[in-house]
Amino acid sequence: MRGSIPETPSRFNPLRRGVFGGVPGAVVVESAPVVNAKPPSLIVYPGSFDPLTLGHLDLLERASGIFDRVILAVAAGSWKPGALFSCAERVEMAREAAHALGNVEVRVMEGMLVDFCHAVGARVVLRGLRAYSDFEYEFQMALTNRKLAPDIETFFLMPREDHSYVSSSIVREIASYAGDTSRFVPPEVQRHIERKVVLTRLEGKGRAP
Repeated sequence: MRGSIPETPSRFNPLRRGVFGGVPGAVVVESAPVVNAKPPSLIVYPGSFDPLTLGHLDLLERASGIFDRVILAVAAGSWKPGALFSCAERVEMAREAAHALGNVEVRVMEGMLVDFCHAVGARVVLRGLRAYSDFEYEFQMALTNRKLAPDIETFFLMPREDHSYVSSSIVREIASYAGDTSRFVPPEVQRHIERKVVLTRLEGKGRAP
């Protein structure tokens, strides 16, 4: 047919007419076949998770649908101000919140992230980008990790719009005033927060003169 694009006999056809985006006859650009290329089957999602929020869980669920295995790496020490939960409590909350995700494993991470990745055999790290304000810090950390371990890549995901403003620090601040945090965290985490608030109040009354 006059004006048609001839088919290329090789396996790689850079211009092939087909249906793309529901438009018949659109030109599809195909990538050259990559020999012996296997996508990474394991990704590490690191953080303090103090506490784990709905935004964290959203990224965890989506990553579990992309990778065969996901390790939620809970930092042993929380360096952030106003730490609310111990490492053991954060691990327990994460395991309870992720119990329905069969390919997710929760572990404690001590030391540097790149060392942890090498120890578990992971080549990809998951990080979340909530807003543009996160980009500078995450960009710096990704480049630093690449300098320390060039074999490890960073995989960025954006949370759902309704979770994009949620952070652990906001949840901790609300909890410090005994406010309602149930709209920001999974039910399993909310129970721990409520118990923590009650215990903190009791301890405060015990110290009162």
